[in-house]
Amino acid sequence: MSTPLSYRRPAGRAAVPLLALGALVASTLAVAAPPAQAAEALLSQGKPATASSQEGVGYAASAAVDGNLTGTRWASQWSDPQWFQVDLGQRADLSRTVLTWEGAYGKSYQIQASDNGTDWRTLKTVTGGDGGTDEIAVSGAGRYVRMLGTERSGGYGYSLWEFQVYGSTDGTPPVGGGAVEVTGSQGNWQLTVGGQPYTIKGLTWGPAIGDAPKYMPDVKSMGVNTIRTWGTDGGTKPLLDSAAANGIRVVNGFWLQPGGGPGSGGCVNYVTDTAYKNNMLTEFAKWVEAYKSHPATLMWNVGNESVLGLQNCYSGAELEAQRNAYTGFVNDVAKRIHSIDPDHPVTSTDAWTGAWPYYKRNAPDLDLYSMNSYGDICGVQEDWEEGGYTKPYIITEGGPAGEWEVPDDANGIPDEPTDVQKAEGYSKAWDCVTGHRGVALGATLFHYGVEHDFGGVWFNLVPDGLKRLSYYAVKRAYTGSTTGDNTPPVISNMAVSPASSAPAGGEFTVRADVRDPDGDAVKYKIFLSGNYANGDKRLVEAQWRATGNGTFAVTAPEKLGVWKVYIQAEDGRGNAGIETKSVKVVAPPVSGTNVALNKPTTASSFQQSYGDCPCEPTKATDGRTDTRWASDWSDPQWIQVDLGAATAVRKLQLVWDPAYAKSYEVQVSDNGTSWRTVHTTTTGNGDIDTIDVTATARYVRLHLTARGTGWGYSLHEFGIYS
Repeated sequence: MSTPLSYRRPAGRAAVPLLALGALVASTLAVAAPPAQAAEALLSQGKPATASSQEGVGYAASAAVDGNLTGTRWASQWSDPQWFQVDLGQRADLSRTVLTWEGAYGKSYQIQASDNGTDWRTLKTVTGGDGGTDEIAVSGAGRYVRMLGTERSGGYGYSLWEFQVYGSTDGTPPVGGGAVEVTGSQGNWQLTVGGQPYTIKGLTWGPAIGDAPKYMPDVKSMGVNTIRTWGTDGGTKPLLDSAAANGIRVVNGFWLQPGGGPGSGGCVNYVTDTAYKNNMLTEFAKWVEAYKSHPATLMWNVGNESVLGLQNCYSGAELEAQRNAYTGFVNDVAKRIHSIDPDHPVTSTDAWTGAWPYYKRNAPDLDLYSMNSYGDICGVQEDWEEGGYTKPYIITEGGPAGEWEVPDDANGIPDEPTDVQKAEGYSKAWDCVTGHRGVALGATLFHYGVEHDFGGVWFNLVPDGLKRLSYYAVKRAYTGSTTGDNTPPVISNMAVSPASSAPAGGEFTVRADVRDPDGDAVKYKIFLSGNYANGDKRLVEAQWRATGNGTFAVTAPEKLGVWKVYIQAEDGRGNAGIETKSVKVVAPPVSGTNVALNKPTTASSFQQSYGDCPCEPTKATDGRTDTRWASDWSDPQWIQVDLGAATAVRKLQLVWDPAYAKSYEVQVSDNGTSWRTVHTTTTGNGDIDTIDVTATARYVRLHLTARGTGWGYSLHEFGIYS
C-alpha cells in the first residue's frame, strides 16, 4: 500500500479551482443518538475450545464451555505447564473470567488474550490459588482467551468444570464473516457483511505499514471497525493481516492520475491513452485476485478526487470529455473487479458532488459512491437529494474545515480552527453521516496519522503519538462515551503580540489560557512552521522562555514572512492540546534614515526572466521586501548604490532571498572606482544581516565572492543608514 500524498484536500461541493485551494495536505460535543456500548455478556459458551492436552476421551476442552457447571469437565495430563483456550470468534473487550475448578485446580496460572491465537498478552497473573470458583476481573481485548497453568495444586492435572469469559463486542461481525453487499432499496440501503448489518465507523490510515501492530489496537479501542487506504499493492498484506487480527476491515484503495490536490500524480488523457488504462486494469486485477479472500477486505475504492482534479489538466470541452472518459474507465475497472471478486462492493471517491452526475451517467456498475468532504459535509445530503441519485454513498474523508475552507487571518493566511473547533468538526461530520439514514452507510474520517508537521497538526488525531481532543471526539462518536478517559489539556484565547510586526531575530509574545480537565501537570513546548514563509511544513521547536501566567517570549526566525507558532501542552498521559496562530516576521527596525532608498543602484548582472523576474538592481533599494535583485549564477558579483554625495554611514541591513551570499565584502568609495573594504565575512547564513560600519563615502557596494546556494545572489533590500 502506498499513499501518494500526505494530505490531499481539494474542494467540497463547489467546483473551486484546486490551485486556489492550497496543498494541505486535519471540549468535544456529544453526538445525537450515539450508539450505546454493549452490555457485558457471556462470550465463551459454545465457542471452539482447545487445550494443550486432555486426560482421556471424556475430558475434551469443549466440555469446559458447554454451560454444564457440574456434569462435564476438561482435564489435562498430569504435568506442567498446560493451557486451555477458547476462540470467541471475534475480538471483544474483556471484563472478567470465571474459572470453576474441579478438585484438581491451578495454584498458579495466567489469564491471557490474543488477537491471532499465537501472540499472547497476559491480563492477570494468579498465585496461591485455592480452587473452587475464581472470578477474575480483567482489562483488555482479544479474540482468543486462555488459561496458562504453571503450577498444579497436587499430583493430578488441571481440571475445569467451566471456563467462562465475559465482555462486550460492538456488534461487528467477525472478519471473514461472509460476502459484503449493498442491500435494500432506494433510500433504504444498508451495508451487510455475512448478512449482518454493518455501519462503517472508520478512519483513514496514516502510519507506516510496519507500525500497524503498534497502532491498530488503539484504532480498535476507539470503536473503529474500518480503515481506508489510497493504494493497494504487494506491500499491503501486512496491513490487512494486522487489521484482521484486530477485527478491523479495510477499504482497499487504487490510485489513479490525477489524484486529489493540484496536479497530483500528473495528467492522463483518458480519451486516448489506452496503454495507461490497460496497465491499470491489469495492475488492479492482480491485487484484487491477491486480496479478494483476505478476511480484512471490505470493499474496493477506485481513484481519489480525479473528476475534480482533471481541471488542473484540461479546460472547456476537453475537460468535459476527459471527465466522461475517466468515469467510463472507472466503470470498466468496476466490471473487471466484479468479474474477479463478486463478494465485495466497488466504489469511487471524489471531493466534489458535481462529480456524481458523471458517475451516474457513465459508471452504473459501481455499487455505491464515495465523497471526501470537510466543512460542508452536511451539504452532501442536500446535493444527493437534489441530484436524484439511485445509489448510496460513504464519506471516505471528513473532519474539521480544511485550509481551503476557512477565512484568512489578519496576516492573510488561512485561520486554522482551534482544537475545540476541530473536535466539533468531527462530531458534526458523524452527525451528518448518521443523519442521512438509509443512504449514507458510514464514514472513514480523516486522519489517523502520526506526522507532527503543518498538515499533521491540522488534521492528525495522534501527531507524534499524542492524542488530541479530536481523537476523543471520534471515539465518543463511535462508542457513545469517553467516560473514564484521561483527556487532553484545553487551550483557549491564544494570542500573539505583535502579530504582524515581529522583528526578525527578536522576541515576540505568545499567551494562552490552558486548563487540564483531569488536573494533570502540564508541560509546554513551542514550535514554529515556515510553511507560508519558505514552504517547509516541518514543526521546529522554537527558542522560547516562559514568563508566567501562560505567557511565553519566543525568538522570531530571521527569515521574513508569515510563520505559524504553536503552543503544545502535554499532560504526561499521552495527550496534548495544540493551538496555533500566525506571526508576521519583519525586518528589525533600524534607527536613522535609509539613505539608499530609491537611489541609483547598479550591479554586475541581473536576471531578466526567471520566476518573478526581471529582478533589476533598483529593486533592492525600493523599500519593499516583496521585490528583489537577482544576479547571474556565477562568482563574483557586485551591487552598488550611489548616495549622490559623501554621506556618513553607520549601519547596513541586508534582507536576503534564499539565494544568499556566504562570503562578501562591504566596500565604500568616493569616486566609484577606488574601493576600500569596511567589513568582511565568510560565514554568511542568509536571511537578515545587520552590519555596523563607520565610514563616510558617496558609493557603497557589496562585493560578493561565494554563493550560499547553487543559484545566484538575491537581495530583497540593501539598506544603508546614516
